[in-house]
Formats: sequence, structure tokens, C-alpha cells
Amino acid sequence: MPAENPPGFPYDISGGDPDRTINYRTPPPQQQQPQPHAEPTRIDFGGTQQMYAPQQPPQQGQWRQPEELGYGLPPVVHEPVQKRGPKGAIIAVIVAVLVGLVGGGGVWAFSALSGGGAQPAEALPAGALAYARIDLDPAANQKLALFNIARKFTVTQDAFSGDDPREAFFKAISSDNESFKDINYAADIEPWLGDRIGFAVMPGKDANQPGFALAIQVKDADAARAGIAKLDAGSDTKTGVAIRGDYAIVSTTQEEADKYATGPTLAESANFSADMEALGEPGVLSFWGDLGQLAALGGAQVADPALTDQLKNGRFAGALRFDGSYAELAAITRGVKSPVTVQTSPVKLGELPDTTAGALAVSGLGEGVKSGWDQIVKSVEGTGGGAQFSQFITQAQQQFGLTLPDDLATLLGDSITVAIDSQGLDGNMPNAGAVLATDPAKAGEVLTKVEQALAVAGAPLQLAKAPGEGKLVVATNQDYANKLAAGGTLADSETFQTAVPNADTAGFGLFVDLDKIENLYLQGMSDEDKANLQVLRAVGMSGGTSGSDANFSLRVLFN
Repeated sequence: MPAENPPGFPYDISGGDPDRTINYRTPPPQQQQPQPHAEPTRIDFGGTQQMYAPQQPPQQGQWRQPEELGYGLPPVVHEPVQKRGPKGAIIAVIVAVLVGLVGGGGVWAFSALSGGGAQPAEALPAGALAYARIDLDPAANQKLALFNIARKFTVTQDAFSGDDPREAFFKAISSDNESFKDINYAADIEPWLGDRIGFAVMPGKDANQPGFALAIQVKDADAARAGIAKLDAGSDTKTGVAIRGDYAIVSTTQEEADKYATGPTLAESANFSADMEALGEPGVLSFWGDLGQLAALGGAQVADPALTDQLKNGRFAGALRFDGSYAELAAITRGVKSPVTVQTSPVKLGELPDTTAGALAVSGLGEGVKSGWDQIVKSVEGTGGGAQFSQFITQAQQQFGLTLPDDLATLLGDSITVAIDSQGLDGNMPNAGAVLATDPAKAGEVLTKVEQALAVAGAPLQLAKAPGEGKLVVATNQDYANKLAAGGTLADSETFQTAVPNADTAGFGLFVDLDKIENLYLQGMSDEDKANLQVLRAVGMSGGTSGSDANFSLRVLFN
């Protein structure tokens, strides 16, 4: 089930676009007020009903119940905070929030499912080289999914304390920092700070010194100006602040802030809007970048003109999002010109036995090696290892009869799938093998040459082999080779289907069934650690390419 539509979604979203965060909203507050002597409310979170007694109106400073949601993560140990002057303190606040969220630190408690308002890209200027966004008030489906996941872990199941997440972040970054000694969160920050923050890298006056703009959602423009001014108190130069709609645009100077707060917005950029539309649900964190401009900014044009040419029209976008049973990091690239044209084919992960503990499959490697061999050799020579590589090729051809790159391309074939079985993991030699989608006779001949070469080198290797129609299976033992050759029904597993979306069309895939191998890593752990790790169910990755576009999905599943 896609991340956009988790099970148990309790509200009417008719007319809403499932790919748009701001369209998932609860009914207006007056529709949710509890009636006298009302029956307890039942809410279905992913198939598990929770009962809540009717609530009194929230007190000042508290988040509304029963929709109060939270997601807490173990604290991150950072290096000692460097003392800094007052200038740019507001910038430090926001950057620290960004780093804290990505690094998994701090407390994350969500307010009621209501929300709304513009996204940071609707305030930041067009022409940005890169963009990142954090949303503490994302779509309702994202909040419900986070609630459901957080309740599974002992370290987060009690995180629904109603604490203001903005205050938690502020405390984390202001501790032992002289810049904040005179700043009071309740008086100076809370009255104006909103729930969404965006950061944009902008072209600068110098190619090696880009500019930047922060878009901070504000509840009160005057209070925001006053709060930022207090953060700047005592500095010789002041942080630039300009108000645009619901956002304060912050930059290093007032001139830059005023410039970034006018003209077309990033959301109006055709490339940006098309890329984010293709990405889908933006989740709680999203990012975007222009690869061509970033490569030029990093000096890639001087170091490798060919790389600059490949990336000049390229862009990327990604999002961290949640479903009731998994967390997903999804990303896409668009417009990237590959130096090697490879026709990928769907991998065959789903045809593995249902006892598979883990597997990795990649297609197109054989064709890629063959058509891109000259580029591979050139790249190796560029690292200073060209002489050794040439010697290896000569030795392989003269002593062992291997022909490169043809023989290597034969082994890699249309696709290669490496697998390890859950049965026999506690033995001396696990059941492991590879399915080579290639000409079995030719691949068998190449493997024989490889085995002979290894024997001469003092590292003998004898693989079990099982040829099939259009494939050759090699494994650590003959029984497992035969098992892989016969195929299986992993594709019927609900765990596999969720972890590896679009497995039938993916050009590469990864699957690890943690439930099948957890006995290997749970031994010796405390009961609490075991309980938390047993929540983890599986890990899956999949993706593919289509012309100059590519897509990627990494999912972590929970029991």
C-alpha cells in the first residue's frame, strides 16, 4: 500500500489530492468539540482501535487531544557547541533543527491533525540551486503513520507528552550557548515560530560562494521581527529579514533578504514543480537540487568536463515519508545523461524460494560492462592503478584464457541475483548462491576458467552448479543450487510485496527479512533492546531507470 494512503485513515478527504500534503486536514475545530456525556471516541490506527475518553479543551501551551501525536528518537551525541557571536543566531537555530531532524535527535511531537498554509517553496525565490524542507505539520496520513510506528518502540511509545517540538529543538541547541543566554523561548520565540522551515542554496556573487535563504513559517510578522532582532542583539551587522506571506525570508544581509522575498517563487519553477509532482507525497522532509548547477558550484567542470556534461540538465528530488507499517526514503533523478546506454530488464527477486533471508538483484551489468569498458579502463587509469589493471588483464588473457570484457559480461548477463537462505544459517556453511540470467553453457565455461585461475593462485573454489533455461545457478552446495534453479514463491509474501514495491518492473532490488535472521543478532541483548529490535520486520530497496530518469525507494518495515 502506498505511503499516501495508510490503512485506517479516519477522515473524509473528498476533493483532496492524495499527493498534496496540505490537503489532508481534519474537520474544522468546531466539528470536533466533544458533546456532554459523549461516548468514548474510537480511532482506527492501521487496524488497531484505540479508545479515548471525551477531552476537555486544551490548556494554554498544550497540544490538542485525542489527535495528539508524537514521534521521539534516541538523542544524538553532538560535539561540544562552539561559542558564537549573536550575528546569525537565528540561522543557527534553523540549521540546528535541520541537522537534528536528519540525524535523529530531539523530540518530535505533533499537534492536532489540522494545519494548512503555504509550503516554504511558495515563499523562497526561483533560481535556487538546492532546497530542503522540514514539516512539523505534514499530511494527516503521515501523522497517523508516525503515531502507529512510534507506539511500537519502548523508547518512543511514551513520547506523546504534548510538548511543543519547537521548544524541544530550541532547548537542544541553546544549551551552553552564550548566544541564547538572554533568549526566553516562551516570550521571544514561541509567539511567532511556525511549523515549517525551508532552506535554499542560491547563486552567489562568486561561483565558489553561494548565497542562501531561509523561509521560516511565522504566526506573527511583528513578533518575528522582534524575536530575530533580539537574537541579533549586540552584533555589528544584522541578519536580513523580509516578510513574504506566512514566511520570514532570512539571509545574511537585508539587501539579500529583500531580493529573495520578491519575484517568482521556487514553487512556480517548472522543473521544481514537475519534479516534486513526480516524486509524490513529500512527507515530513523533502529535498530537491539542480545537479548541473551544483556540479559547477563544486568545481566539477574543471575536474571532469565529461561529468559536467552528463549532469548539466540533471536534477534530483527526495522525501522521507511514512506508512502505518513502514518508513520510506524515496528519491528520483531526472535529465541525467549516462555515458553508457544500458537496457535494463526486470530483476527476478520474486522467483526466489519463500525461505529466502536476504537477496540482492541487479540487471544490465553485463551490457554495461561491455559497452562501457573503455570508460572503466580510463577511470581506473585516472586513479593511478592503470599499470596494475593492465597487468591483470594481460595475465587473465595469457595464463587463464579469459577474454575481457566479454567473459565478464557473460557472467553478469542480463541480471544477477545473489541470495542467502534462512535454512542452514546456523551451520558451518550457509546456503548461498547466485542466479545468473545468461547463456548457461558459455557462463559455465567462464566459471571453469575462473576456478582454475583461483586454484593456481592458491585459493581453490569449487561451486555447485545447476543450469536452467536462460540461466545458470551457482551455490555453496548442490541442494541449494537445485532449489534456486527450481524457483520459488517469494513474490507471494506480503512482507516482500511491501518491502520491494514494483518488484516486477524494478531494474534492481534488495530484500532482507529481519524476522528470519533476528536470532543471529538478538543473542546476549537486554530484554528492552530485544523488544525494540523485534519491531523491525524487513528492509527493502528497489528502483530502476527509464531513459535519463531514475527512481529509488528504501523501506524499513515494522511488525
